[in-house]
Amino acid sequence: MGKLDWRYRACAAVLLWATAPIGLSAQTLTTLHSFYGKNGAAPFAGLVQATDGNLYGTTGGGGANKVGTVFRISPGGGPVKTLYSFCSQGGCTDGAEPRAGLVQGSGGNFYGTTFAGGANGEGTVFKITPSGTLTTLYSFCSQSGCTDGDEPLAGLVQGTGGNFYGTTRGGGVSTDCGVSNGCGTVFRITPSGALTTLYSFCSQSRCVDGRVPAAGLVQATHGNLYGTTSDGGAKCRFGDYACGTVFKITPSGTLTTIHSFCSRSGCKGGGPEAAVVQATDGNFYGTTVPGGANG
Repeated sequence: MGKLDWRYRACAAVLLWATAPIGLSAQTLTTLHSFYGKNGAAPFAGLVQATDGNLYGTTGGGGANKVGTVFRISPGGGPVKTLYSFCSQGGCTDGAEPRAGLVQGSGGNFYGTTFAGGANGEGTVFKITPSGTLTTLYSFCSQSGCTDGDEPLAGLVQGTGGNFYGTTRGGGVSTDCGVSNGCGTVFRITPSGALTTLYSFCSQSRCVDGRVPAAGLVQATHGNLYGTTSDGGAKCRFGDYACGTVFKITPSGTLTTIHSFCSRSGCKGGGPEAAVVQATDGNFYGTTVPGGANG
């Protein structure tokens, strides 16, 4: 998965789904806004509704510099307000190509990640105010060998202690997964930008602990964090293209593999690329890309 090479011609839309009461089949979809490049293109992620009632999101392309934006739109539609166009600083040190959505922190500002750009070209963590003032909190690959991670695909979650947690698909201390820039990490970052790498994937033999996380984390009711990796795991054999794991990690960085997937015939699923969600019954639910009874 490389950096965007089609950002100049990608378009997309913001949609509103209005679902009828249970028992009725009628549903209504309303297009609130169609992107056209200058005001953003290729929104990879969903929206977050802020405390002011408006919806905030990111686009992976488009904007003034064609490498992504942060935008605001009202629930009723109307014009999109571009709050920030990435690569507004020389060398794109402010980041480029956000692939994930935003999270509103307890202080009212929004936090997110970019897949590319930053001081080292390997992605950033940023803070942006509701009015559009952006601060780059951290540039990945700031450590030799990118042991601090690189290319975050997913967004952040704010933990109960106020810090933010996330994943990177590359970087870390291990390169045993055959990727030159590492197998991915879990990190913690303070609201002021102090980053700690909590775990580097493929730290165990044959990457039984997973590798290349594509999704973010969720904090469970008991305080631990849960997530997925898109490859690796105890059931992954040579030649398998998408296995993956579900894992638990404590806020201090102790990782436990909960389940290992595989993509071969007869497997229950493989290659999870999305996060899990904790339901009211206490269990976690998620999806995989390949695998399953029908492949």
